[in-house]
Amino acid sequence: MPIPPRSADAALVLFSGGQDSATCLAWALSAHARVETVGFAYGQRHAVELACRAPLRAGMAALHDWGARLGPDHLIDIGPGLAALGETALTSEAAIALGADGLPTTFVPGRNLLFLTYAAALAYRRGLRRIVAGVCETDYSGYPDCRDDTIKAMQLALNLGMQRRFVLETPLMWLDKAETWALADRLGGTALTGLIEEASHSCYLGDRTHRHPWGYGCGSCPACDLRRAGWERWRARG
Repeated sequence: MPIPPRSADAALVLFSGGQDSATCLAWALSAHARVETVGFAYGQRHAVELACRAPLRAGMAALHDWGARLGPDHLIDIGPGLAALGETALTSEAAIALGADGLPTTFVPGRNLLFLTYAAALAYRRGLRRIVAGVCETDYSGYPDCRDDTIKAMQLALNLGMQRRFVLETPLMWLDKAETWALADRLGGTALTGLIEEASHSCYLGDRTHRHPWGYGCGSCPACDLRRAGWERWRARG
């Protein structure tokens, strides 16, 4: 996705500490005058991602003029509610596999819908018009709440329900993982791609002990597979 002209609008980035949300934060800092971030604790199995958020923010604040644009960070503790609704491989020790409904067991029903609702409520209070999310339906795990149609429907519902004119921005929606790495390279060069490799987290199992060229992870879960394959395609393209 091209980087739009800088706008005077303020933005809120859904920032998990993963590769996609880190790239979205860099994109937002390039595109908007002021940017705040929000993360969610929901009993996730890979809660180590939350510890990656501060180093990523600090690293990006040192790039370009982004430090002057980067505003406060917010962490919302949703509690055990999502886990209590049913066992998934992201909220329990359940096996990562394909479910009987054709969806991976890492799918947490309603997760992104809740995230966007909480983010919009926060944006309402903070006077932020644009909400940036790293969802994608090009190179992803098949989650229905990552689809473009879902995001368009959520934007309509949030604007009607809160009487606002939020804009939900999804800069990665039509990018595969190689293109996501390439976008980060365009935004911040090797300083940014190196920061994302070292400091971001994607592994569903929360593994921060094994370091690969593309970053930390178990190396075998679906999130690691997507990240590794994208990184390798990006590097092969030179």
